[in-house]
Amino acid sequence: MKYSEHQLALGTASFGGEWNNHSYRPDHIKQARIAIETALELGITFIDTADIYNYGKSEKILGEVLKINPNLSKSLVLQSKCGIRFTEDLKQIFYDFSYDHIIRSVEETLDRLHMEQIDILLLHRPNPLIEPEEVSKAFLKLKQDGKVKNFGVSNHTPTQMRLIENYLEMPIIANQIQFSILWTNIMEGGIQNNLQLVNPSGAEGTFEYCKIKDIRVQAWSPLARGVLTGNISDSKDKQLINKINRIKKEISDLAKLYEVSPEAVVIAWVLRHPSKILPILGSTDPKIIKSCAEAVVVKMSSKDWFQLYRLGRGEELP
Repeated sequence: MKYSEHQLALGTASFGGEWNNHSYRPDHIKQARIAIETALELGITFIDTADIYNYGKSEKILGEVLKINPNLSKSLVLQSKCGIRFTEDLKQIFYDFSYDHIIRSVEETLDRLHMEQIDILLLHRPNPLIEPEEVSKAFLKLKQDGKVKNFGVSNHTPTQMRLIENYLEMPIIANQIQFSILWTNIMEGGIQNNLQLVNPSGAEGTFEYCKIKDIRVQAWSPLARGVLTGNISDSKDKQLINKINRIKKEISDLAKLYEVSPEAVVIAWVLRHPSKILPILGSTDPKIIKSCAEAVVVKMSSKDWFQLYRLGRGEELP
């Protein structure tokens, strides 16, 4: 399957349970295996991970699943990310896009996954101290050594992508960003431009730029941590809670209209965007994965899409 043909992806950030530096357990491996097998049954073969997820445990657990069933790796597209590092006490993060760190990070990822090659490597968040020459040198080395097939970025603006592209000898094929009904910041400027005062973020035009350059947009946290479909928000902000409740009511109504689960409505809203966004599903719960998979058959109308968009912005609807 071509990269552009994947409709959904399974994320591994929750592999290993709560983030800590404890050892992973056999039940963590079992949970991850069931999640991956469920995804495969639904035709989801794209797996997203990162070197920092659960302090490296997520990749180790994924590697254990692949070791149990070596044939799985032939069916999967594996993507990882690098560039974020923890301080020794694990309490702070900093960014490192140096040649040495990128090379070392990929080698450690491959070791954890028991693989010789990954399909895609993303730079994990923008780094204000980036030296694009270093990134280009590292990417070229990894490509030549057969350790990474393709490269991309995460959470980058058009200008940040252009800077990197200017030095690369291969194309950027992906940009993974936060995007959901509750998080539409990346397109606010473009929609509200010249209508009201908008605080520019530098991210305006990200979807358009990616479309022009054939860079696939991936959405992380498309379910907004499940607060729109079942999970209880821990926010103390009454205004936010009221907004969430209004959205949940609309999602419930649309779920009945389209005859799918609420999760499918939320994911279908992301899929409705013409950028052909690839949602990264963060749950390991087979029931939720199956519910999300229903989204691929939903043909959401523009009217319903904008209704959810306006509610996500906190607008009071008539």
